[in-house]
Amino acid sequence: MALVWSDTFSVGVAVIDEQHKELFARTNRLLEACQEGKGKEAVRETLAFLGEYVRTHFATEEKLMVQYGYPGFAAHRKLHEGFTEAFLGLQKEAERNVGVALVTQVNKTVVDWWVNHILKVDRELGAFLRTKMGA
Repeated sequence: MALVWSDTFSVGVAVIDEQHKELFARTNRLLEACQEGKGKEAVRETLAFLGEYVRTHFATEEKLMVQYGYPGFAAHRKLHEGFTEAFLGLQKEAERNVGVALVTQVNKTVVDWWVNHILKVDRELGAFLRTKMGA
């Protein structure tokens, strides 16, 4: 299942929305690499690239949370840590096997998580930040 950006996913904070759009694009590249039967190396490179971008994105969100005194910081950060741990599991799976099982795992772990996290948790963060930033 490809991730398709729509305004439904917008949190109303430009830097976060732009990073979310890029995360969707990079996740789609990973799914394409898996589905097109690209070699393990191509999938591992795509996973590593996505993993770096995820860390950058989480750092951006967490910096804004601290800067503006977001009361849900600890819980939100814990969700980020849980995703990071699950993502590391995907990277380990890619070392063993690139195929349908990995595509299924990426859909469950990455796609579902992004959709649910953005629509609930990040939208709440966005509403808070907009009041603080005057956006």
